[in-house]
Amino acid sequence: KDLLDNILQHLSMERNANVQYFSMSLWFQERDLTGFSSFFLKESKEELEHAYKFTNYLIARGQKIDLFELSKPSQNWDSIEDLISFAFNMEADLTISLQQLYAISERTSDIRTNVFLDPIVESQIKSEDEFAHILGKVKFSGSNSSAILIVDDYLSRK
Repeated sequence: KDLLDNILQHLSMERNANVQYFSMSLWFQERDLTGFSSFFLKESKEELEHAYKFTNYLIARGQKIDLFELSKPSQNWDSIEDLISFAFNMEADLTISLQQLYAISERTSDIRTNVFLDPIVESQIKSEDEFAHILGKVKFSGSNSSAILIVDDYLSRK
């Protein structure tokens, strides 16, 4: 039960990230930063795909999916750096949640869940690293518009 409850909470985190990244994509689209916008739209879709993986896994194990209500996503940031920092922290929270799920499944000797989580944990670590990399580029850019446009172009090619 503890593992199931934590998986359902993590599922909500994935769904929340999906909606939040969609909101971020719109924020960048409104500012004509299409590289950032497309990057966050892609991230939104990936988070939805993660949510599908968890629901499919639970259903395959005979569990009923109980979806929790999501809160309204943030839509206002003071700067690109604030937005990227927010996204990085969300990714870090997802990583921590997955690590907790993994620890619970190990503690309860649920090998099947560990096997399910292995590629997800690996993907999550890569995602968190990517956000840290983008945050570093944005911090280095500071308020230099030309540098931000270079980062935007970099993201449009990802």
